[in-house]
Amino acid sequence: MKFDRLLSVLLLLQQRDRVTATELAERLEVSVRTVYRDVEALSSAGVPVYAERGRYGGIRLLPGFRTDMTGLTQDEARALFVLVSQSAHSALGLDRAMGSALRKMMTALPAPHRPAAELTSRRLMIDPQGWLAGQHEETDVTRLYEAVLTDCRLRISYRHSGNATPRTYTVDPYGLVSKAGAWYLVADRDGQPALHRADRLRDLHVTEEPVRHRAGVELGTVWEELRQQVEERGQGFVVRARVRHGRMDMVRRITGAHFRRVAEPASEESGEAADGARGPAADGAEGAEGARRAEWDDWRTVELEYPVPAAVRQLLQFGTDVEVLGPPEALAEMARAVSGLAALYPRTG
Repeated sequence: MKFDRLLSVLLLLQQRDRVTATELAERLEVSVRTVYRDVEALSSAGVPVYAERGRYGGIRLLPGFRTDMTGLTQDEARALFVLVSQSAHSALGLDRAMGSALRKMMTALPAPHRPAAELTSRRLMIDPQGWLAGQHEETDVTRLYEAVLTDCRLRISYRHSGNATPRTYTVDPYGLVSKAGAWYLVADRDGQPALHRADRLRDLHVTEEPVRHRAGVELGTVWEELRQQVEERGQGFVVRARVRHGRMDMVRRITGAHFRRVAEPASEESGEAADGARGPAADGAEGAEGARRAEWDDWRTVELEYPVPAAVRQLLQFGTDVEVLGPPEALAEMARAVSGLAALYPRTG
């Protein structure tokens, strides 16, 4: 623990011209007396560190003393500081360790690469956790990434979901987030946070106006607010359906975050179809094959959650392996979809 603390003191001193003992004590969660003992230990080890007293005093390193990490290009330095969503590290109990590691790496970087690395850590985030399922186009975000790094306002042409005509906005970007394989531009629009999927951007122009961020607000804060809004938007419309046991894994994988739970082993609504599926005798090889077929054809009742009734049409892709049971709005939506398909593909023989 002491070695790690001494290294942290050294790296913090290399980042700053002067750090007070009180600030070091707060950062390292130790007493001021312990900080001074650590400074003495560093000095005894040959590190040129000293303390200045007085109003403008503090702990300093002699100019020119530093550790260095050589051999990194600017792009390599940027790659190291792409911010991964904190939730991923928190789940493993590594959130504090990640912060400490990034501080150490930033200090060890060659001085010319630090501004680019620090800017990248504030403008890019990767959130690997699953989210609302859906198809998205492959998108080259290189130009968008370069635009965000300018710290200027952007004028974008953006196509909203369900609307073929793009709309034009002037936005104040905080950065980019990759979520479940899709890229999003996180920005303020008319002073309010908004998400813009990169594959729906139809035009992009970097203005000469500096970005207008809300005071004290960073990318991580805005992303967390928007993420919660999107995830809570779908609450309230729960669809019940029955799924063939043999298709359950596929349904869960494709419906993604829409899938809530398996309600029960079998549903009363399954009626004769489910009863018939459990009918084959289990005698010899034919019985074993029949048992496997029965398990495949057995039904499970599940619950899914969608933001709007029209989204239930996602279940059409599973054909007769999924049957929607309710609520009435979902049944009506599926009936309209099936009627439309029947009209589009009339029988020819």
